[in-house]
Amino acid sequence: MAITLAVDCMGGDHGLVVTLPAVTQFLSREPEARFVLVGQQAAIEAALPAALRADPRITIHHASEVVAMDDAIEVALRRKRDSSMRVAVELVKKGVADAAISAGNTGALMAISRYVLKTLDGIDRPAIASLMPNAIGGATTVLDLGANVDCTAEHLLQFGIMGSALVSTLEGKARPTVGLLNIGEEVIKGNDVVKQAAELLRASNLNFFGNVEGNDIFTGRTDVIVCDGFVGNVALKTSEGLAQMIGAFIREEFTRTLGSKLVALLAKPILSRFKKRVDHRRYNGAALLGLRGVVIKSHGSADAFAFGWALKRGFDAARGKLLEGVADELASYRAAHPDATAPAAVVLPPADPASSHSAAV
Repeated sequence: MAITLAVDCMGGDHGLVVTLPAVTQFLSREPEARFVLVGQQAAIEAALPAALRADPRITIHHASEVVAMDDAIEVALRRKRDSSMRVAVELVKKGVADAAISAGNTGALMAISRYVLKTLDGIDRPAIASLMPNAIGGATTVLDLGANVDCTAEHLLQFGIMGSALVSTLEGKARPTVGLLNIGEEVIKGNDVVKQAAELLRASNLNFFGNVEGNDIFTGRTDVIVCDGFVGNVALKTSEGLAQMIGAFIREEFTRTLGSKLVALLAKPILSRFKKRVDHRRYNGAALLGLRGVVIKSHGSADAFAFGWALKRGFDAARGKLLEGVADELASYRAAHPDATAPAAVVLPPADPASSHSAAV
């Protein structure tokens, strides 16, 4: 089945020099992929490899404006109505594309996506979910990673429902385990919001593991870890910095201490596998969950390799019918808790550049 991805080609720190090579490489690996390249047409045509200009799997959709990384949400949402970011999201709403991928301004992407696509029934606030590598060779899904700084217990419950659906849909796990990030495993630990969230999660039909601590993100103790956006964003940036430090340390030590060629040859495969596992680029591509459409946020500084992983997240989410999975999980929760009051879908209020509900990833 062909899957069409709308790519904001102009977004991020690098724009076309990253997005187009990533698309080219992805097409060579995935024959069922189709792309709508959104952005300034003349620039895209000039940068697109000659072999792909006539490729029927690629369409160029002109957008005259670009959302800059430092644009305020008000500017992106109200003034740049023909931005490559907004047009890509609108193509998802119109059914032209199955998913939109952008490396642009996170706050702007969330605001535009929420305004254009709206939220699913039963979801109060969309959340940003992504993968972090763990010690058992896989990855832990963590949310929220920055969209919602201040959360209620009900929001954390919704994050658990959406995170469970994401892992179930993309990894084929029937009942993913869900942990609640806390300062200790004990039930008495945490602030009032976290304690209340634990009660809601425990009473839900999710496979709730209980409280987990920060180190459990990397031990793989649970499939999903739920937290508010402030804590999640700090954890994300810390893990990226740690991965970069480890990579630099390996390169330095390998060069400085391995004088013997034989030792170097023996150690190189082990060090290469370790470096590959902690390479944060392989986990690029955060899903904006809770929307009536699939939107994937790439890191703004991503290179072509990392952006390719964001494309894969979008492709897999669309092919795996992520929206249907989240809707089914919500319906299952409502059926098990008919007396629960589920928040209605929210229409984005007038944008406020100083809003605390948008943070950069």
